[in-house]
Amino acid sequence: MAQVQIPENVYDVIIIGGGPGGLTAGLYASRSSLNVLLLEGSSTVSQISLTDMIENYPGLTGVTGLELIDRFKKQAVSFGLEVKTEQVTSIEKKQLGDVKGWTVATETGEYDTLAIIVSTGAEWRHLGVPGEEALIGQGVSFCATCDAPFYRNRDVAVVGGGDTAVQEAIYLTKFASKVTIIHRRDRLRATGILQERAFANEKIDFAWDSVVEEILGDNGVTGVRIKNVKSPEEAREIQVDGVFLFIGLTPNTDLIAGVVNCDKDGYIITDGDMTTSADGIFACGDCIRKSLRQVITACGDGATAANSAELYVDELKGQSY
Repeated sequence: MAQVQIPENVYDVIIIGGGPGGLTAGLYASRSSLNVLLLEGSSTVSQISLTDMIENYPGLTGVTGLELIDRFKKQAVSFGLEVKTEQVTSIEKKQLGDVKGWTVATETGEYDTLAIIVSTGAEWRHLGVPGEEALIGQGVSFCATCDAPFYRNRDVAVVGGGDTAVQEAIYLTKFASKVTIIHRRDRLRATGILQERAFANEKIDFAWDSVVEEILGDNGVTGVRIKNVKSPEEAREIQVDGVFLFIGLTPNTDLIAGVVNCDKDGYIITDGDMTTSADGIFACGDCIRKSLRQVITACGDGATAANSAELYVDELKGQSY
């Protein structure tokens, strides 16, 4: 078989995003002796780095999100993963010698690669109510770990009823005098153990069947106006100094939406091998369509994506076994 000609300075794999999925993919791909570059920009910073405490990652207890990500990165780099802090701006097909590959453009340059693993994650969804955008950073927050110390001995609200909302509400009680969880249903969606902790915490109050209509304040949050979804005429104001929003995620897939198939919510559609609709592009983590978004599932996705990318690259090079 004739040797396939590929230009120099072409990466085997470029990974976009440095969360658990991307770093696990980087670890597996680098450990397989592939030439791998991981690009992490401001829009692909992992949400797990904002998590105070992780208790459900097997084998580790009492570890923060930042600590876990740091461990992932150090381990991957030790096997040869190259990491650059650059914002990816576009992805385009490109002929690379005898094979078809991709060009990944950033704000500072371009990189050619045979395969891409997209692990761009997701970001917290906004309410879209009056006062929200104007008060982000002035009382409206998406990160209790980052901002909780600013609310020592003050009242705050948490919007949401899932694991993250309840976990962050519990964390806020270390600082705040009172935490009101505002949830549009009459029961929480969080796991049982988190619910038990929340109900047992004397600092946590609940506004059931309620949604936020407006966040109040001029130069800072002074309260929220909420209404009861079962009795819309029952609107009331809660006086708080901060509002923490945990109402779901929006995938960071604008970059790739025109290149691979996505579902109606913007999540990348993959098969069980993390293969997308585009040859040579794989995806993993919170940016793909799936039922459970946890650190451990992102890591599993990343390992699978790396294996699939390795098989793809070997086949391109005529090295399949």
